[in-house]
Amino acid sequence: MAGLALAGCAPESTVTPTASPSASAESTPSASTTPDAPVIQPDGSAEDNLPIFSAITGQVWASENRASGRAYIDALIASGFDRTAMQVTQDLTTVGNPVESLQFSVRWGEDECLIGQVGPSTGEPVTVVVDQLAEGRCLVGNTRPIDW
Repeated sequence: MAGLALAGCAPESTVTPTASPSASAESTPSASTTPDAPVIQPDGSAEDNLPIFSAITGQVWASENRASGRAYIDALIASGFDRTAMQVTQDLTTVGNPVESLQFSVRWGEDECLIGQVGPSTGEPVTVVVDQLAEGRCLVGNTRPIDW
């Protein structure tokens, strides 16, 4: 399984002159911070879309909603992934405790899946591309309906 390393996504540091700052020098660094952000590639492969899937997973994991399957699904939908191609496991065990491992997926094309796994048992988020299971599913077992 592959781990996630977001350290390479940090914006480059810039040196701002201290003797005579100008308005244009102050606004220049912010213009260069977003061009490298991954975007969904609807015509690309699952592997082509793994960078944005991984980035979204990392963003939600870093938030206060890290234990909410809905937060991952909502963030993926907001980035352009197809809700009808998604699966997500339960947030809570049958006795009401937070799960040790939360999984979510996006079926991609006819053969592949993007899968994310987060939770105390995994440590850092894990994102991978795998082959689809029978009937076009990505996750094994019971999943919850994405009906919101």
